[in-house]
Amino acid sequence: MRAVSYVRNNTVEVQEKPVPEIEADEVLLKVSGAGLCHSDLHIIAGGDDSPLVGSTLGHEVAGVVEKTGDAATGWDVGDSALVALVLSCGECDKCLAGRDNECEVASPRGSLAPLSPGIGSPGGMAEYLAVKTHHLDPLGDLDPATSAPLADAALTPMHAVNSVRDRLVGGATVVTIGIGGLGHVGLQILSATTGARIIALDTDKDKVDYAASHGADVALVSDADAASRIMEETNGRGADVVLDFVGVQPTVDLALSVIGVGGAIRFVGLGGGKFTYDADSSALPWGVNIERSYGGTRSDMREAVALVQQGKLHVETTKYSLDDAARAFDDLRDGKVSGRIVLVP
Repeated sequence: MRAVSYVRNNTVEVQEKPVPEIEADEVLLKVSGAGLCHSDLHIIAGGDDSPLVGSTLGHEVAGVVEKTGDAATGWDVGDSALVALVLSCGECDKCLAGRDNECEVASPRGSLAPLSPGIGSPGGMAEYLAVKTHHLDPLGDLDPATSAPLADAALTPMHAVNSVRDRLVGGATVVTIGIGGLGHVGLQILSATTGARIIALDTDKDKVDYAASHGADVALVSDADAASRIMEETNGRGADVVLDFVGVQPTVDLALSVIGVGGAIRFVGLGGGKFTYDADSSALPWGVNIERSYGGTRSDMREAVALVQQGKLHVETTKYSLDDAARAFDDLRDGKVSGRIVLVP
């Protein structure tokens, strides 16, 4: 089968690899689509000595069941399915507590990243993928090709929003930074599921316009005046929640400068921004909660899929042939594509 491999620093190739054999509790998924996001660019920039060199990429995967293992239950040939972003054992304390994105077995402390398709396990930028049944969620009538990005582009912002939902009450203000692959979905989730006032920012005027027409109460260009504008919009109190879907230094600095007393910041983007925390410092207001958000749980995923099925959520996608993977990576790196790229075998 054809598969997209990370062959050396910042380089991918479509290679021939064997169709995977399935175990008794697995299905063979014929891949309909695999999403491509900035995390993939981050992965292939890991150098020639990265432990992921040679691996098949692709952590956003959806397809149709082609074959089932002898002990695989709940799935029939022809069923459409979405593959979980974060792989889990289903049996450890965290899995049983509903925190399967923090599985102690599959992703122990010190691991490169939580174990995912394409990140420590064979990915879905290929014609076929072997998947354990407890890592699949049903798609119903949704198109599996265009649904592939739901595994991350919808799951990740859904989890971030759910982690601060107690603060998103009537009268609250949430600032969402970045209206790209994750951020444009996060904006829609906020609009569809909360009563909070939404201030959305991006450096791209077209994305600011998108935000204005997709639920933002205030849409701003993220520039040198953005922090003062946010403070004006909140009457000097600052935001109750800041969701940073970019994570570069300017957005990290913006998040820290506009969060209010008792507020919450979720750093979702992997842009490499940093901040220094001093426990005896007044740099942050009292009671601020900061979390490095990653992925989401199976419950978050099913909630995101339900919003799509109800017509309340839409992921912008652009399709590329799997054979054009190298060009797709280049186009994403060069900022030529809005929303999510989907590679179709």
